[in-house]
Amino acid sequence: MSVSLYYNAHRTTPPAEAGSASVARVVAARTASFPYDDEESLYLYDGRAAGSEEILAGSTKMPLDPGRLMPVITHVLDSVTELRRAVPDAEWRVHLDDLDVPWDETEGYALPGMRDPLLIAEPAARGEFGGQG
Repeated sequence: MSVSLYYNAHRTTPPAEAGSASVARVVAARTASFPYDDEESLYLYDGRAAGSEEILAGSTKMPLDPGRLMPVITHVLDSVTELRRAVPDAEWRVHLDDLDVPWDETEGYALPGMRDPLLIAEPAARGEFGGQG
């Protein structure tokens, strides 16, 4: 069973070129800094349906490896936070399957404990593998 993070933005006016360029810069920078080559990162769907107010939408499948879950979700939520700040005049919805991820003006999108260094560290870094203990 997989879990995915979904994100979308709506507004009545289409994105301006400057907004589209800002989104492209955020996507390029966040994709380049993603920590795992073999996991899904920030992924935006192509195109916009005719007549739709949706200006941006995407999803990211969360890793099954529990040691990678927090680093991936933290990176992707930080990426979506940057996107929201690049397109502030839209109505945003971010959710992990059926769980809405709250927005905080200071912190952005975050889940409880998401920035706890012990949760973000991979199991090997926490000494959970390799015969330690």
